[in-house]
Amino acid sequence: MFRAIVIQRTEDQSTSATVTELASEALPEGDVQVRVDWSTLNYKDALAITGKGMVVRQFPMVPGIDLAGVVEHSDSADWSPGDHVLINGWGIGEKHWGGLAQKARVQSSWLTRLPDNLASRQAMSIGTAGYTAMLSLMALERHGLTPDQGDVLVTGASGGVGTFSVMLLAQRGYRVIAATGRTEEQDYLKALGASRIIHRDELSAPGKPLGKSRWAGVIDSVGSHTLANACAHTHEDGLVAACGLAQGMDFPATVAPFILRGVTLLGINSVTRPQAERDITWSRLASDLDTDMLETAIREISLSKTIDAAEDLLSGRIRGRLVVDVNR
Repeated sequence: MFRAIVIQRTEDQSTSATVTELASEALPEGDVQVRVDWSTLNYKDALAITGKGMVVRQFPMVPGIDLAGVVEHSDSADWSPGDHVLINGWGIGEKHWGGLAQKARVQSSWLTRLPDNLASRQAMSIGTAGYTAMLSLMALERHGLTPDQGDVLVTGASGGVGTFSVMLLAQRGYRVIAATGRTEEQDYLKALGASRIIHRDELSAPGKPLGKSRWAGVIDSVGSHTLANACAHTHEDGLVAACGLAQGMDFPATVAPFILRGVTLLGINSVTRPQAERDITWSRLASDLDTDMLETAIREISLSKTIDAAEDLLSGRIRGRLVVDVNR
């Protein structure tokens, strides 16, 4: 038997989430079974748990787009019992049972070997949020961004992706402008490496097609008007990485930044990256992140507290990352 958060669809087509005890036989198909040690609570997980977003594709569903643990059983030649692994993406927690449980049965091709210098708890402290931030930074640098070109804007800076974006950029020598609606977090963001804090209201309302040039690069996890304004204020030949939609999926912009300034918009898909790219990204995270600073950006919660925490996360009351100890 094992404990898991299970989301069910009710008769009125709404959903409900409860912590439930299940038999191992209930696990979905897969060629590797993992004993989960740690998971996380992400924005997408919170949408799934609260039923406020069209995240879950089938029911019942165990949410959790991240997990880290140890292989218990494997029918794959690539994995053996005792291997330390992690998963992020691949539709777990949406189409296939995810990580907010004590056990998971998954496809072997979804597994990433845990880097030697990274513990399971640290990996989940990073999770999809840190992974997405690193993918964004790598995309910007792959297209030529360097610290000497100017400031880099991070939107949603107090959230999971934003927190890691600030840390990673600062550690690489970039001057970071952090946009947040939570001005009480200024000291926290500056401790992570932000050079300047701006209020998200500067970017979240409809703006001009093209504005004053303010930054050389952007990591945006917000979307909608915020992304449109971020593009409108980007330097000539600047770069914008779009990786989220906290404000909305719409993009109410014009082509002006792209054809008048040569701005490049880079889409970041963290869900289905090839395994070779995943290995490189996680290796970079293991080597580049300051693990002491990482501890200041996380809060640990139990599986039983995760459902309540989902509401707090969607309401913007959570700073940084929530790491879930699934065994308490």
